[in-house]
Amino acid sequence: MGDADGFRYGGLGFLVSVTYLDAIRSAQEKALQDDPTVFIYGQDVGAFGGAFKATKNLAKRYPGRVIDSPISEDAMVGMAVGAAMEGMRPIVEMQFADFSTVGLNQMLNHAATTFWRTGKPCPMVLRLPSGGTPGSGPFHSQSMETIYSHYPGIVVMTPATVDDAYTMLLEAIAMPDPVVFCEHKLLYYHLKADALPKSAVPAFRAQVVRPGRDITCVTYSAMVHEAVAAAQELVGEGYEVEVVDLRTVKPLDTDTILASVARTGRLLAVGESWPWGGASAEVVARVASEGFELLDAPPKRLNAKDTPIPYHPNLWAAHRPTAVRIAAALREVLRY
Repeated sequence: MGDADGFRYGGLGFLVSVTYLDAIRSAQEKALQDDPTVFIYGQDVGAFGGAFKATKNLAKRYPGRVIDSPISEDAMVGMAVGAAMEGMRPIVEMQFADFSTVGLNQMLNHAATTFWRTGKPCPMVLRLPSGGTPGSGPFHSQSMETIYSHYPGIVVMTPATVDDAYTMLLEAIAMPDPVVFCEHKLLYYHLKADALPKSAVPAFRAQVVRPGRDITCVTYSAMVHEAVAAAQELVGEGYEVEVVDLRTVKPLDTDTILASVARTGRLLAVGESWPWGGASAEVVARVASEGFELLDAPPKRLNAKDTPIPYHPNLWAAHRPTAVRIAAALREVLRY
């Protein structure tokens, strides 16, 4: 639904059936409307409206503030770092999260260290269309949150709901620190809500999205929905799975995770990224070191296969965690 249907975003009109993508577009429009220092920069974000239409019509409504960039991710991020240091609040859109690796030097060696080196804040948001979709293959499907989470000075947000896509992006834009905002492409059009939220849960707080008593499943982004589906499958077997949505993976809300494990005594951490050094590995490590006495079974993690991401939809589905794979991993921990 768009302007031709009389629909406006950003609280400037009425809303009917808001998608995850609508929420991201609406948050950007509200930020542009409320703060003259905000601007959007990226490939084809202007008249074309972005690769996924996350900036559709915004260039027309905010002339000179939704700017097409050259095809140079390194230059895009570098420009944003300079603009942020001079008091602007840039939002940089990568067409795909995978492409952001070209700008890692600017993001990791400059944006992340700017305040430490100079005392000047670097309030910028790097929007990454993340995660896999059928047929996208190894160059358009990666989950990059692990790379960015490794570096101090960067906040990494991974919203899983329409409400969080809207409120967390607004919070990211208002922050004084560089934020990597990982939007899962699989949720763009398929996840819907009745309206934009009127209140927000702080972005750094994890949430229990499904209470349970037998095992804790900690996850984030699109995997939250797979985990909830797996939890529902286990109800018929007499198990109640508590699902915790991290929402932000850096910093990590360890307190909420430990409180959940204290209730259940068991832990499965799930992530769509590869297994080595990911957010799920960090969750297991923290529970093992800070809450070992809470555990009644060894903690387990479940990630994508340690291979490049396949093109074929069937192979892609077998590569990533799904509700079926999560349910099997939950049973394994529960049997211990």
